[in-house]
Amino acid sequence: MGKFNEIAIVARATAFHDERAFGLLVEKYQSPLRRFFLSQTLGNVQLSEDLAQETFIKAWHSIGNFKSMARFSTWLFRIGYNVLYDYHRSQHLTEDLDSSEAMRQNSESAPEGLSMDLIKALQTLNEKERTCITLQLIEGYPIDKISEITEMPQNTIKSHLRRGKDKLTDYLKKNGYDR
Repeated sequence: MGKFNEIAIVARATAFHDERAFGLLVEKYQSPLRRFFLSQTLGNVQLSEDLAQETFIKAWHSIGNFKSMARFSTWLFRIGYNVLYDYHRSQHLTEDLDSSEAMRQNSESAPEGLSMDLIKALQTLNEKERTCITLQLIEGYPIDKISEITEMPQNTIKSHLRRGKDKLTDYLKKNGYDR
């Protein structure tokens, strides 16, 4: 789906509440969104799928609010980020997202699509570092788009990325990835 074609599809979904057009957007973004959630839940496939589904449901219900001021993907990932935050809050994990118990709960499911090494490396990051690292290194978002998705200042994003990359580098070096 080219950029112009995507704009037309988003316009159809927004203006006419066209389910088929929205279905094309789901098709395009379901893999990146699930991949994002998979890294955020440290390999919990079922939870990742549930969060992605909830994100698309919320996006469909609020598609009329999409104003094309940001790219559709940025808007969708912002909804996904909020869905993840709401999930953590409902599980009472927002106060201590980085506790070993929270990490253990999130990584109990067998990972699919992420190697165990990557999941263990991601466990060394706090939630904000993991979000920034995932959005930049896995999903390919630039800092300004990560800022829009997370509503964090760009310098904060840069700090989380630097610390996250340093932690990942240290972990990988200690575990045999010395190149």
